[in-house]
Amino acid sequence: MPEVTKLALPLDVGGVTIRNRVFLAPMSGITDEPFRQRAYAHGAGLVVSEMVASGELAKGRAGCDLRIRHSGLPVHMVQLAGREAVHMAEGARIAAGEGADIIDINMGCPAKKVTGGYAGSALMRDLDHALSLIEAVVGAVQVPVTVKMRLGWDENALNAPALARRAQEAGVKMVTVHGRTRCQFYQGKADWGAIARIKDAVSIPVVANGDVGSPEEAAEILEQSGADAVMIGRAHYGAPWAAGRIAATAAGEATSGVPDSPKAMADYIAAHYEDILTLYGVESGLRQARKHLGWYLDRHAAGVTDDRRNAILTSFEPARVIALLREAFSGEGDAAPLRSAA
Repeated sequence: MPEVTKLALPLDVGGVTIRNRVFLAPMSGITDEPFRQRAYAHGAGLVVSEMVASGELAKGRAGCDLRIRHSGLPVHMVQLAGREAVHMAEGARIAAGEGADIIDINMGCPAKKVTGGYAGSALMRDLDHALSLIEAVVGAVQVPVTVKMRLGWDENALNAPALARRAQEAGVKMVTVHGRTRCQFYQGKADWGAIARIKDAVSIPVVANGDVGSPEEAAEILEQSGADAVMIGRAHYGAPWAAGRIAATAAGEATSGVPDSPKAMADYIAAHYEDILTLYGVESGLRQARKHLGWYLDRHAAGVTDDRRNAILTSFEPARVIALLREAFSGEGDAAPLRSAA
């Protein structure tokens, strides 16, 4: 059968059944509860929380509770980051206590504020220390533990196969690999073929990540990597249905719930906006929502004037924001027709 069709099949991760093999990547400041609920409703097989700093979670810092709380979806997956085994273990226990079905360990984030604290992909520079964190988390909880990593720190240290192999020996049930090194950040093209070396090193499921945004790209990354599943990140900007569209294509079905008219798109964006305000409160929610509104406008509204776009993104009045959104998708004045929702 064509390689891409396997994405429609369920996948077992340490005894937890995932409904298909197209996943929403954890993205800081993006994959909060309203976003994950939408992605799952559109058909994503698995959705992952924003990265949660284990030290802050263990210390009860404000805001962490929103990142780990159960969103009511069938599988609740929480991603933790950190450098201290005691905090990683305690963070995992807290997340599991809140209903997490799977705990993911971040060993792939390239951001300087993360790697500067010797977390994220910086852990790939010291595999012994990385393994001490994995062992601490696996030993702290009864739920499956997974790891997300990059190919290595740089081109001279492509040690993802070794990390994946040692992680499996420590009890990890799945690994996700972004096909770049940390030093590449998001530059150039992800090396899908390099992920095959990680697949060859382990027997647990391997998820391929990096530069996938279409069914065709999903098929190609599977062919080059031999991976068991794919994870989609930035293609979701302004399109929470990106993973669901790939999963639906693999199953020969239509994508569920994608807005198909300017009015439907305006209604969709307004509902997402209101859910963000409800989650964070109006003051914080206004700031959290702006990036999403900008992506929706960039992706789906052609020709909206700079003045109107600026008014939507800077207004402190939710009712005005929603009214301006509806005008932007109304087809009147300087508003624009709906671009492809793909």
